[in-house]
Amino acid sequence: MGLLGTRTEEAYYNQSQSFTGNGSTTSFNITTSYFTTRPTQQADINVYINNKIINKSTYTYNGTAPSDTSADDSYNIVFHNTSGVNSDLQESSGAPKSGLKIVFIESTSTEEYGNYQHISIGDIIDNFMVSYVGNDKIIDRVKKADVAFHAQRGIQELSYDTLKSIKSQEIEIPPTLNMILPQDYVNYVKLSWSDGDGIERIIYPTRNTSNPTGILQDSDYRYLFDVNGKLQTSFNSLTWDKYSTSSNIEQNKESKQDLDELDLKAAGRRFGITPEYAQNNGSFFIDEIKGIIYFSSNISSRLVTLKYISDGLAQDSEMVVHKFAEEAIYKHIAHAVLASKTKVPEYIINRFKKERFAEKRKAKLRLSNLKSEELTQIMRNKSKQIKH
Repeated sequence: MGLLGTRTEEAYYNQSQSFTGNGSTTSFNITTSYFTTRPTQQADINVYINNKIINKSTYTYNGTAPSDTSADDSYNIVFHNTSGVNSDLQESSGAPKSGLKIVFIESTSTEEYGNYQHISIGDIIDNFMVSYVGNDKIIDRVKKADVAFHAQRGIQELSYDTLKSIKSQEIEIPPTLNMILPQDYVNYVKLSWSDGDGIERIIYPTRNTSNPTGILQDSDYRYLFDVNGKLQTSFNSLTWDKYSTSSNIEQNKESKQDLDELDLKAAGRRFGITPEYAQNNGSFFIDEIKGIIYFSSNISSRLVTLKYISDGLAQDSEMVVHKFAEEAIYKHIAHAVLASKTKVPEYIINRFKKERFAEKRKAKLRLSNLKSEELTQIMRNKSKQIKH
């Protein structure tokens, strides 16, 4: 059984193997040379065609080695003609269409790259209990649950302005012009959409509209209530409906043929324009109560990237601290524990308050990641002559 194209190992976090489809072949060898552990069940494998995951009902993972004894020990994935075939990516036989990349990824692989730079919250709590709590130590006794609480609060506080806690997600904006806020969203950093060259175009917030709660009224403008006496409201307001269907979002571009001589002479020297509206990338506003981002009509069907600040506590697996900020989290916990205990001398609390501030400042400097060569290259841009 021959392979299609050249196999290349993909730079995924999980182990993977890839091929290129030719529109006719439905069976592929999954070899052990690409997997340090051998996936044995269909549930252990995810199949992607053109970066889209494929329904597991459209293929089988038979788990038998090839008949050719000279080949390395491997398993076979066979695509079938079923009702779940994706017609955009697969032929009627189930075979991936010609020229499309097929990637097989081991879904149960637990490889994590770059994880050594972090320390987990469990290790932080254990280290704190060993180093700070006990006889002849600064804290004689404290419950581990209290330490865990203050550790989580410390991660939250450091995530806002010290740790590298900025995350991102990319979605295609539907016709409803809505994006749901992530679970661990605290505040946004930037919203943008990517053009055909992959360049991000910044989307700016608008302050001139919103999605207020629409109260339902009858023909006499009286409020409507349900059988339980609760005021009836609509999910979206008429204000939002008008904004989402407006065709005047993009700025009208003037033609030079329509400009008189005075306008042409004043090109580039006009005043009075509002810079935040002098762009046609679109706009957005956030409804914090509903947890939804609303976009202007010219953002429909665009790929939008949301970069946002996380509190670092969305999942237990994500509750980690960079080692540059490890001492800062210990000082935060120590100060919080001492400040919440009775009969602790005030000078001890003030001492740890100062140490907490100093360690947080040091962690912020370390994590700022400033490189002299990069700064030099950027500053060279300041020496350019500006032509008038």
